[in-house]
Amino acid sequence: MSKVLLKVSGLKVGYGGIQAVKGVDFEVREGELVSLIGSNGAGKTTTMKAITGTLPINGGSIEYLGQSIQGKGAWDLVAQGLAMVPEGRGVFTRMSITENLLMGAYIRNDKAEIALDIDKVFGIFPRLKERKDQLAGTMSGGEQQMLAMGRALMSRPKVLLMDEPSMGLSPIMVDKIFEVVQSVYAQGVTVLLVEQNASRALGLANRGYVMESGLITMDGDAKELLRDPRVRAAYLGE
Repeated sequence: MSKVLLKVSGLKVGYGGIQAVKGVDFEVREGELVSLIGSNGAGKTTTMKAITGTLPINGGSIEYLGQSIQGKGAWDLVAQGLAMVPEGRGVFTRMSITENLLMGAYIRNDKAEIALDIDKVFGIFPRLKERKDQLAGTMSGGEQQMLAMGRALMSRPKVLLMDEPSMGLSPIMVDKIFEVVQSVYAQGVTVLLVEQNASRALGLANRGYVMESGLITMDGDAKELLRDPRVRAAYLGE
């Protein structure tokens, strides 16, 4: 069995007097695409923020490559190969597309390889290449999502965390984003995908976890979860 890259055990996160995550356990193994699904407010984004150190935890542990990463800054995590595409994209609006991509490689100093990786990103997202000198803040939501994904890939991650990449996008752009998730995974990047779009997320994944009200309520093979009547009733309107 492949090794565990990311392990979350008994995770509890609270803020503003609300316990948003109430003791969550899950793991991501090398070479997997794992989906964490749940409705809005289930605690998915809070969990992601805890993993990446942007929210403090109240209990439990988070391990990456067998070591605790509690209290680690984003710099340390990216340097260790853990990259995040945040909800809301978070692009640098007053910088160009190319400058945003270079920011994704800020931990690297191999200029020739960085240039090759920018070309790779432009190969995945031709639209970004067409507009490489355009300010990120003037792009559509879907284009900004592409840029956020491309920027994360510039760090050459071992594990890519993606938080609601399809949120607020047109159906055509959603198709494109999920194509790219599949492509990134096919290139050997381990992926943790947090999504409200249960059918698309589980359709891509090897394994899935269902989160409700701060707890993991179901987990297993993604295709089996997709066929489960409880999942279909709760997330697919059946």
